[in-house]
Amino acid sequence: MSSAAAVGEKHSDLFQPVKVGPCVLTNRIVMAPLTRSRAGSDGIPRPLMVEYYEQRSSAGLIIAEGTNISPQGRGFAFTPGIYSEPQVEAWRSITGAVHRRGGHIFVQLWHVGRVSHPSLQPGGVLPVAPSAIRPQGTAYTEAGFQPCVTPRALETGEIPGIIEDYCRAAKQALAAGFDGVEIHAANGYLIEQFLRDSTNKRNDAYGGSREKRARLLLEVTEAVARVCGAGRVGVRLSPVSPANDIGRDSDPEATYSYVVDNLNRFGLAYIHVIEGATQGPREVPNGFDLQILRRAFKGLYIGNNGYDLPLALRARQRNLADLIAFGRLYIANPDLVERLRIGARLNVPDRATFFGGGTQGYTDYAFLTAEERSAA
Repeated sequence: MSSAAAVGEKHSDLFQPVKVGPCVLTNRIVMAPLTRSRAGSDGIPRPLMVEYYEQRSSAGLIIAEGTNISPQGRGFAFTPGIYSEPQVEAWRSITGAVHRRGGHIFVQLWHVGRVSHPSLQPGGVLPVAPSAIRPQGTAYTEAGFQPCVTPRALETGEIPGIIEDYCRAAKQALAAGFDGVEIHAANGYLIEQFLRDSTNKRNDAYGGSREKRARLLLEVTEAVARVCGAGRVGVRLSPVSPANDIGRDSDPEATYSYVVDNLNRFGLAYIHVIEGATQGPREVPNGFDLQILRRAFKGLYIGNNGYDLPLALRARQRNLADLIAFGRLYIANPDLVERLRIGARLNVPDRATFFGGGTQGYTDYAFLTAEERSAA
């Protein structure tokens, strides 16, 4: 056993049970939501996704990949939805498999907003956003990556319908057997496009002051918590990430402190915070200490971004996070919990198979052998 693993076993509760809402998890390790584009073109999860999630069910909590709340919310080809009965039925097979292995699974409710392409939208219409500002970047379509377009700014009267889409998706998630839901308010997608003044130039009740910019997130959260029960709801935030050309908020500490203070009134299970740039550096510019959010929030705090075993152990020893989310490491290591617990070597993910395809680079990564376990 490596020294890091020995420290983890002796001094850390990383591998011990923890309660999240009504769920008692077997450990504090979270499988972060990972877009893999293995669903059908109709958004129905394919059978190979059952094996993929079942393989990773030793995670204390699986947060299933970003899942479209509506056809309009779609921004990546072959991503799953949760707005039709066939989609719900397919998800039931996945949640059932995870539960049979003793795991717990939430689903991430996703509307991409402007990070889309007409070919992914019903009727080939423009994607929607708080303001008609084109993102620099590409959307993953069935024809490959294509440049994003200038979106259409949502009318004020359309916003209640989007909130209802979140509610309907939350109801469908419970019907599909999920233990809870995570509202995706990070990585430059629709809710974060409303939150940041870099992408929200509205002058109605959903734009201008930070209170108005946060209104969509707070209304969605209130509505979803009413459907699921607040203990089954989490929110993902990325206060300083530049993902999807979102652009910095002019005062992220004030904006996200306001958000967290107001999320407290719902009694949520957790906030899930990307610390630094999504899939990039953990450094937070301009002296914004994200622990301000951790201390302000009355529920659990999931830390995310670039964690390895030593960093995760240090976060628990210093009480910087309640749970630790791992993303890319989970792509290549279905038995990640065991590998971390005993300090075993980690498989390296194949980036060429991240999006789309079949079993290769998806369900064919090796588990530890008996010899590797004994040698660790």
